[in-house]
Amino acid sequence: MTIARQDPQAPVRPTAQDDIAAAGSELIGGPIGRRALTGRYWWTPVRVVLLVAMGMFALGMVQKLPCYESGWFRGPSSQYVHACYSDIPHLYTGRGFAADLTPYFDRIPQTVSGGMEYLEYPVLTGVFMEVASWLTPNDGEMMHRQQIYWMVNAGMLMVCAAVLVVCVARTHRRRPWDALLVAFAPALALTATINWDLLAVSLTAAAMLMWSRSRPLASGVLLGLATAAKFYPFLLLGPLLALCWRAGRWRAFGAALGGTVASWLVVNLPIMALATDGWSKFYTFSEERGVDFGSVWLIISQRTGDPLEGANTYAMVLMAVGCAGIAALALYAPRRPRFAQLAFLVVALFIVTNKVYSPQYVLWLIPLAALARPRWRDFLAWQACEVIYYLGIWFYLAYTSSDDKHGLPTEGYQLAIAVHLLGTLYLCALVVRDALMPERDVVRRDGSDDPSGGVLDQAPDSAFVPGHRRRRERAVPMAPQGSHTPAVEWGTRPHEG
Repeated sequence: MTIARQDPQAPVRPTAQDDIAAAGSELIGGPIGRRALTGRYWWTPVRVVLLVAMGMFALGMVQKLPCYESGWFRGPSSQYVHACYSDIPHLYTGRGFAADLTPYFDRIPQTVSGGMEYLEYPVLTGVFMEVASWLTPNDGEMMHRQQIYWMVNAGMLMVCAAVLVVCVARTHRRRPWDALLVAFAPALALTATINWDLLAVSLTAAAMLMWSRSRPLASGVLLGLATAAKFYPFLLLGPLLALCWRAGRWRAFGAALGGTVASWLVVNLPIMALATDGWSKFYTFSEERGVDFGSVWLIISQRTGDPLEGANTYAMVLMAVGCAGIAALALYAPRRPRFAQLAFLVVALFIVTNKVYSPQYVLWLIPLAALARPRWRDFLAWQACEVIYYLGIWFYLAYTSSDDKHGLPTEGYQLAIAVHLLGTLYLCALVVRDALMPERDVVRRDGSDDPSGGVLDQAPDSAFVPGHRRRRERAVPMAPQGSHTPAVEWGTRPHEG
């Protein structure tokens, strides 16, 4: 029997593989057809995804309107009740930007403690914040200046969101429509302008795009810049190490590592040398910070009454154990896992074990989830859990900050945290299952190996099990869901040469 094979260059149609995507497409006239996929017309997948992302970002800005008009400036309760809080206008005054203080060099007066402190953000994020303050008028009423500062930052973050979705759309060459998961993510719209995390997220997405194009040095440079904006992108070097070890791609990993270190040093060394105390504030703050919102440790602390002063140690131990498990998965899985799968797992592990989970941290996982597990049902189920947590934290803060106790009590907030944790762990379990059972991986059903793997894609594969010969695994294409082509078994072929 002859098995039908798809054009290896044609984009994959999600409506042919995913029942939720097919059902959702009815809102715009039905499943996507030939005209939208050929790329010979203006409405290419990347442009469609970009337009959707900009529309969702704009809706997120509209959702902040009650706070923009008054909620940020009338005490804490209003901004929590309307679930439209943002750090940006508050830190404009609270971190000295309104007073033209220089980050890392000038100490910031603390209104609560009465002491003086430095900015507690990584250097590249501090630069982003400072540039936005330069674009904000320094005269007029403070409320108006805070509004303008938020608008300026929102515009800059919108550019980051555009970079993010374009990079995700181009990372898997044949699956540009998977970026619609990112564009339509409700948590992206809700949290994009809470803080400055989108800067690091977009740089990380660009780094993954460069890695997928077999440009490890450029990928490393971008990953170093992302790490200079937020710590978590550095974790992606762990999966790259394990996968390059298994594939024997040491030169590529060395280039990525060297680029990461070099670009991070270029950004950080000047501040490190000229303002050592200010530069180190981010790292000392992260170490000294106690158990805080959104973490499993907060549930334990509130339920037991124990402040959990050893939470740092507990978190690091769990992180180490989890990383060992991810490394074992990378080295011992029957087929080398995809880079996006392990990247998602290691960042999710960091989030689940961390002492704090701010609502915008979900942005770290959204593009990784879209690349690791591009299934609408599972993605939307996880997003629903994140929306529940998003509402839970603001209603909990409304409850604790108001005298009339309108909002979500402690037990309700603990339930919201549990929902967030279970949703993240559910997605992790599916990704692990796909790695252990690659025939269940939707990305590999057309015979692909690792579309975001770059030098790892179609590389020699050696599972670290006794008596296992070095080999190159090749997937026999499986029929997309909904087609009448019978599925076939996975096959392997000895590596030649």
